[in-house]
Amino acid sequence: MAFFPVLLLLSVVQRGSSQDPDEDSLAVPRGCGWGLVRPYTLLCDLDSVWGVAVESAAAGGALAAILLGLIILCRLHHVSEAEKRSGVGPILLLLLGILGLFGLSFAYLIERDEQLCLLRRALWGLLFALCFSCLLVQGVRLRRLGSERRSPGGCTLTGLALGLSAVQGIIAAEWLLLTVLREGRAACQYLPLDFSLACSYVLALLLAALGAASFALCGKTRQWRCNAVWLLSACLLSLLLWVAWVGFYLYGNAWLGRSPDWDDPALAIALVAQGWLLLLFHAVPEAHSCLCSPPQPSAPDYFDTSQAPSRMRETSFDEDIPLSHRQFPENQGYGFDENTAGLRSAGHHNGNTAPRPSAPFRSNVYQPTEMTMILNGGAVPSAPPTYTGRQLW
Repeated sequence: MAFFPVLLLLSVVQRGSSQDPDEDSLAVPRGCGWGLVRPYTLLCDLDSVWGVAVESAAAGGALAAILLGLIILCRLHHVSEAEKRSGVGPILLLLLGILGLFGLSFAYLIERDEQLCLLRRALWGLLFALCFSCLLVQGVRLRRLGSERRSPGGCTLTGLALGLSAVQGIIAAEWLLLTVLREGRAACQYLPLDFSLACSYVLALLLAALGAASFALCGKTRQWRCNAVWLLSACLLSLLLWVAWVGFYLYGNAWLGRSPDWDDPALAIALVAQGWLLLLFHAVPEAHSCLCSPPQPSAPDYFDTSQAPSRMRETSFDEDIPLSHRQFPENQGYGFDENTAGLRSAGHHNGNTAPRPSAPFRSNVYQPTEMTMILNGGAVPSAPPTYTGRQLW
């Protein structure tokens, strides 16, 4: 990225001048009993409750993003479908951006200096651009899956997201070079309007992601519509959040008379809220969709009599096979006459003293099998039309 060399150069040039600590800096606020002193007192100051709340929410969100990323990496070998594997790369990249949002919120809990202001101005737009570019490529992926039932590869989508976010890195680097090095301003001296205008490209990415999610809902395949609904919800809520924090940052603070004091709390809360929003409304549902196993086809229950019985042909398959293709052709020399009154040999008896029933009696009666009766709901079916009374045994 282009902003990293610029950030390093600006950190060397702009060094905060060391001042002697006064009595206010030596005073420990209420709740800071762990040896924390300025400029880290907002992490434990109970008089400024917003700092402790933002710190807790950011730490919990960072831990949740790390755990979700580890679960995806551990279960990745179970994902066999190419359509689902293509979404793993953007999800991991999005989790990296969410982790960066939560980490950057801690920079607003520390009293500002030149190096910290450089870090805020460089990473703010870049991290948001990384997250919104991941939403955009997910919308493109779902659109392709809904219309053509295929999507680009995961590496292609990840590279596209990185390329889109690199544009915001170049914008931030140029803004810092023009204002800090060329004009000689302090890194912490900038207008809120300039800060908001530097994020115009980020807002354009969010609007593009919203449009891609809307087009993804119009796909022909219903399998991916649930993912498109979650993506559209994340984009809409993100847009509402951006309208809220930009309006409050530009006009709300000045209207309430809290312009310099509430700038950092507004930006820190926006970072944490955006991170949790993306985590709950997109990362978790998309990870669940990619990691869940495909539904297994259900086998028909032949013993369920409530279903409509399917009729089967109760006929000999040897009648449909030509004589030349039969494995064991009939030998007429071993056939017997079905019109004979009894067996040729009188010595063949069963276990009782009664003689075995004659062949004509057994061959001329239709005897359905147990499976045929089950498939017909328990009723005794009639003989098929092709049944001629001939029994081969």
